[in-house]
Amino acid sequence: MQKIVPNQLKPGDEIRVIAPARGLKLIGIDSREIAVKRLNDFGLKVSFASNTTDDNFDMMLSTSVEKRVADIHEAFADPRVKAVITVIGGANSNQLLPYIDFDLIKKNPKIFCGFSDITTLVDSIYAKTGLVTFYGPHFSTLGMLKGCAYTLEHWHKMLFGTGEDVIAPSAEWSDDLWFLDQEKRDFIENEGYWMINPGQAEGTIIAGNLGTFCLLLGTPFRPKFEKDTILFIEDCFTSAGDILDFERHLQALMYQEDFANVKALVIGRFQKASDVSREKLEFILKSKPQLQNMPIIANVDFGHTTPLLTIPVGGTAQIKDARIKIKI
Repeated sequence: MQKIVPNQLKPGDEIRVIAPARGLKLIGIDSREIAVKRLNDFGLKVSFASNTTDDNFDMMLSTSVEKRVADIHEAFADPRVKAVITVIGGANSNQLLPYIDFDLIKKNPKIFCGFSDITTLVDSIYAKTGLVTFYGPHFSTLGMLKGCAYTLEHWHKMLFGTGEDVIAPSAEWSDDLWFLDQEKRDFIENEGYWMINPGQAEGTIIAGNLGTFCLLLGTPFRPKFEKDTILFIEDCFTSAGDILDFERHLQALMYQEDFANVKALVIGRFQKASDVSREKLEFILKSKPQLQNMPIIANVDFGHTTPLLTIPVGGTAQIKDARIKIKI
């Protein structure tokens, strides 16, 4: 695949906020103001898509497929817009895939960033166009008053800087309902990475929420695991979001013929409610013969806890034991 690398951001650029899943109405006014100020402090102009604040939400807390697709197309077609960031995740971004004009995106490449349910978009855009996208924070994530410094630092490195980042564990992390009370927070000391299997690998990054990525299996929207793929995956807590849910989703990926091209596995931090200990995770991973000879690192700073890395889908990763370097 011929890759397309979007231009890095610079002061004065416009960033467009879109809602391909849930809408801005879910985000508190204080969080919106904090996020806008932070983007302004980076020198960015912030604009919102036409349907982002639409009050006509359906039972999925979204607007119609037509409106959400229109906002994506408008953002990529507008030459003033240099980056597109999603409001928040949800559960229905995969509804949009058949209606997206991927040729439009390919002809107007720019930064696209989001995570969780947005997995379907960051990965399908890369699969269909070759455009490097970013599995990273939402607009809503940037509205966190405390505990956001690590997230902002690594977001800036990938989107403004050289596009290279040597990753080190955060000092602390959280998995609290921060949006309900910005002052009352629960931070946990980070024990660092879990080195499940040591080793070295280098290759192309594919990243996303594991359960959401599995929605792309058997479709033309899933990116192929090309030779020397480094797979970054995380899983969130849902009604069945425990280690068994993670295991069966991982097994589904391993049934894909091109999984043989995966050379390393990087696993994001699990939420507290998932009750995934290192012992449980190692038991699952070491029970799979296909994983025995590849480097595996877990408890890395991405997923549904905070802080968050910004990971370039279609970029490259170099792994040497516990050292991880990513670059566009």
